[in-house]
Amino acid sequence: MATREELACEEIIGRYQFNGAGTGAMPRLLEALGDPGRNLRGMTVTGTNGKGSVCAFAVSALAAAGLRVGSMPSPHLQQVTERIRINGVPISPTACHRAFAKVDDTLRSTGLTVNAGAVHAAAAAVQFAHSGVDLAVMEANIGGRRTAVNCFDPGVKVITGVGLDHEHLLGNTLGEIARNKAGMVRDGDHVVLGELPEEAAEAVDDVLGTHTELTVWRIHQEVRYRPHRARDGRTVLDVVTPRAVHRELPCPLRGAHQHHNLALAVAGIDSLAERGLIRDISEEALRGGLAATRWPGRLELLAPARLGSWTGRLLLDIAANHQGAVTVAPEILRESRAAERTALVFGTLRYKNVATMLEPLPADWPVVLTRVGHPNEAAPDEMRTALATRRELYVRQETADAVRHATELVGAGGLVTVLGTPLLIGRVRALFHLPPG
Repeated sequence: MATREELACEEIIGRYQFNGAGTGAMPRLLEALGDPGRNLRGMTVTGTNGKGSVCAFAVSALAAAGLRVGSMPSPHLQQVTERIRINGVPISPTACHRAFAKVDDTLRSTGLTVNAGAVHAAAAAVQFAHSGVDLAVMEANIGGRRTAVNCFDPGVKVITGVGLDHEHLLGNTLGEIARNKAGMVRDGDHVVLGELPEEAAEAVDDVLGTHTELTVWRIHQEVRYRPHRARDGRTVLDVVTPRAVHRELPCPLRGAHQHHNLALAVAGIDSLAERGLIRDISEEALRGGLAATRWPGRLELLAPARLGSWTGRLLLDIAANHQGAVTVAPEILRESRAAERTALVFGTLRYKNVATMLEPLPADWPVVLTRVGHPNEAAPDEMRTALATRRELYVRQETADAVRHATELVGAGGLVTVLGTPLLIGRVRALFHLPPG
């Protein structure tokens, strides 16, 4: 149950969600707030997928080294307080409301107009200044050049990768999207680049070529990683950067793609040290922090899972686009082998390419389509039309009904996989009484 303060924060965010404004007034808003972001140093992470995981790894490792780290993931899963964190822990409802209310009051008094992303970033900066953070790890939730967090100058920029998503905002080709995301780079930055398709890599190189005094580290070139088995059977990673060699780093998040994300986070941390923003952290702190990383809703497995009289397995993932679905499909297929029957619960936003998002998964798996509780949600009946080639489709308007129907389809011991927007994943986590995180 949301507190009064959390509901007030949601109301503030909703007020700016669809006002048609951008982030152009963000510098003036920050100035009116007393410029709370002027001393923020750290890293900004952008990319089509993997941003949240990279940030989670980095925050956990830096906090384990004794640093006070602010982060601002977006959107949240269950509670609005998840949007502003200190050392990975969501701030209190009272602190959250104080930060958002200060931004709201300032916008009202100045007459400035910004979008909800700018309100979120400004509120996070207000809280970080109040909390006296040492570093900030900031996620550019959509794009790069026009994202609200681009008003801050942390020094290190990470681009996780580029795929087709949010084309209505970022462009219709990998090159256009890549240029948009690389647009957050400034002269003198330290840039860490993840794996990029050829078209995207060329576009990023074009953008970087317009800047001076950059340091650029690329995965598989300046940064390399190798997964292997430790003596106890766990998969661990060796990560090599121009700064250091790190051996047998644990990766607690599920899926081989998280190895890439962990390597980017480690390279980002070494980049902070390279720039003199932090001291080199010990290998003990690095390993301990990485091992403690938790990031709900990313191939999150509940086994056993119980709902009413049903007992089985529940797998949750925020697969927000085709690339994301392709990435997590091998892990979903692996989990399905442990169950006699598998069903999907799916819900997304209406501007997503629904027809391609479930392509990587077997066409004979039953799919229950549902709403996600967002003004821009894809209507279940419209999704059913887009997915007409699949053999078994059901529509349930409410999330709880959709999940219960999926449990009936798979029976005891079956696997229910829920894919879609953070809002949907958050609703299902609440249904199974999983704590916010």
